[in-house]
Amino acid sequence: MSYKTLSITTNNKICTMKFNRPDKLNAFDSQMVIETQEALNEISNNKEIKVLVITGEGKGFSAGADLSDSTGMDDHSNDRLVYEGLVNGYKPSLLQIMNMPKPVIAAVNGPAAGIGSAFALACDLVVMSQNAYIKQAFVNIALIPDGGLNWLLTRTVGYRLAYEMAIEGNNVSADRCLELGLANKVVSDGELMTKSIEWAESLSKKSSQSLRETKRVMRMAMTNDYESVFEQEAEANNALHGSKDSLEAIQAFFEKREPNFD
Repeated sequence: MSYKTLSITTNNKICTMKFNRPDKLNAFDSQMVIETQEALNEISNNKEIKVLVITGEGKGFSAGADLSDSTGMDDHSNDRLVYEGLVNGYKPSLLQIMNMPKPVIAAVNGPAAGIGSAFALACDLVVMSQNAYIKQAFVNIALIPDGGLNWLLTRTVGYRLAYEMAIEGNNVSADRCLELGLANKVVSDGELMTKSIEWAESLSKKSSQSLRETKRVMRMAMTNDYESVFEQEAEANNALHGSKDSLEAIQAFFEKREPNFD
């Protein structure tokens, strides 16, 4: 996989995808929107990759949309331009992160603003460096949070705090994100990638089917009732019981060793 606006490497079943426009704090231009869609689709379908880590090159995760990118914005005949840009441009990538059958870790190395914060919070797990922060900058340009942020924020921190973040547009520090449940871990700036990759490597040694089905059912649980989720759990475990991974895990338990999953 070779892209102009992304840097992608794979090692030991761990894929690292870096937003790669450091001179723009990794803000999204039209090319990066398209390339991110393509890359995430490839990564999702690659069965050799067990965990994805998303981060940014340089001093930031992503500053959001590149307001200096005027590609297509001079089409004044299309009064649905912004809607189409969000639904056809960003939504497929964010859904790919949320729905791909493997864990996705955001390694937030600086500002994650606007749509950049949506990409961070769409991930399953979030590690932030000490100097990192998220920011809902939309109010500063007379817009509202998008990229699904109204859904992501309200379900994590509740309506009042989410609304405050949106209308104040202030930086939310890494420590505050940890306190609010927007981040799983905060580490020193120099340790961010080391700690994120270590976590990814630990997860890569676990059963892919367990990681996949837990993610699927827990994502579903965010919008469904208890009984529906209970049924899905039962269906999943019924399908997984007796599988190669399940038999290996049980055998390893009795042999007092770590299981060896492919």
